[in-house]
Amino acid sequence: MTVIPRDRHNISRKDISENALKVLYRLNKAGFEAYLVGGGVRDLLLNKKPKDFDVTTNATPEEMRKLFRNCRLVGRRFRLAHVMFGPETIEVATFRGHHTSEQESVSSQRGQNGMLLRDNIFGSIEDDAQRRDLTINSLYYSVADFTVRDYVGGLQDLQQGVIRMIGDPEMRYREDPVRMLRVIRFAAKLDMRIAPETAEPLPRLATLLNDVPPARLFEETLKLLQAGHGHATYLKLREYQLFQPLFPLLNRLFTAEGNTSMERMLVQVLKNTDTRIHNAMRVNPAFLFSAMFWYPVMETAQRISQEGGLAWFDAFALATNDVLDEACRALTIPKRLTTLMRDIWQLQLRMSRRQGKRAWKLMEHPKFRAAYDLLALRAGVEGNTEMKRLAEWWGEFQAATPPHQKEMLNKLGNDPASRSRARRPRQRAPRRGASQ
Repeated sequence: MTVIPRDRHNISRKDISENALKVLYRLNKAGFEAYLVGGGVRDLLLNKKPKDFDVTTNATPEEMRKLFRNCRLVGRRFRLAHVMFGPETIEVATFRGHHTSEQESVSSQRGQNGMLLRDNIFGSIEDDAQRRDLTINSLYYSVADFTVRDYVGGLQDLQQGVIRMIGDPEMRYREDPVRMLRVIRFAAKLDMRIAPETAEPLPRLATLLNDVPPARLFEETLKLLQAGHGHATYLKLREYQLFQPLFPLLNRLFTAEGNTSMERMLVQVLKNTDTRIHNAMRVNPAFLFSAMFWYPVMETAQRISQEGGLAWFDAFALATNDVLDEACRALTIPKRLTTLMRDIWQLQLRMSRRQGKRAWKLMEHPKFRAAYDLLALRAGVEGNTEMKRLAEWWGEFQAATPPHQKEMLNKLGNDPASRSRARRPRQRAPRRGASQ
């Protein structure tokens, strides 16, 4: 163990949440050990503003509940205490301990593949440090003496910009395959390199992610792609072959050149999402996923239309079902999002039909703005002149006054091209008796 005294680190209590300090002080006053731990300590040492503050202690979850009236216990796989302070929740975990055969039958459970299904074995702070995933997330700050404790060389890795798994990486990944995604996420977020021994097993063990519940993978995917570093994360997921278990449908459509419309769309929508997050603008996962899966929907619709001789709108509707079904087998995308995705996709087919009252009616749709943004993205990705003109027209129409909007609609006139529907012609069946 290395103890870093107050005069050798930059953490100050004024940068720590008052509610986190309340939890730490009360635990100490009740005779328990308590430390700030994890990402909060890491970010403070990097002079970043922590997103949240986690506490670890030798108090058990039941002792936490007795000590804090505003506490509720959560989790079956890992038993945690949540101390509620209005909108802020301080998560408190009891020191994790090492596994023994006797304990595993009572307080923990493993799957046949080595994955930890339940883990409520408690131990000392030294045990807890070894049980954490990355060295840079295993630093402990004490309000009792204002020191930082380092049991695994985390401070040195933080200073050198290294992401390193504690213990044997392969065994730790098998215990919880999501740790592979955490390695990628922190490497991208902190712009650090992955230690060779931590990186080596990643491509070999990527298929372990197939054993993780799709609902959990969905939540992890949002952390990966909607935290302001989505593009860098995407590149690392591709590099270590971890993108395929999350998006098998997209992965099948990648090319050696990497220059298809779908591949360009992935890069552009992730870059745009990063920009919005850095500018403190809202992002909606429904829009992100609708952009990511747009070209698979189009390709599937094309195939269904050709094979079944269906009208384009009918083929498109079937394609959206097929694509969403396959996407949700890997990630459980909630229905509230898939409903929005369907709306955004359907509006793409209607945006070329602007005559009469259609343009105004289309603008009243709740997801019109998202649909317009996707149209503009498609125009930029595909470089299609007609689509660019359409996107520019809608951009001007939205900002125009009602008289100018009416003038714009009148200028469309009876141009057949502007009135044509975005549908493929139905194939005519040959007449009876006609030569085949």
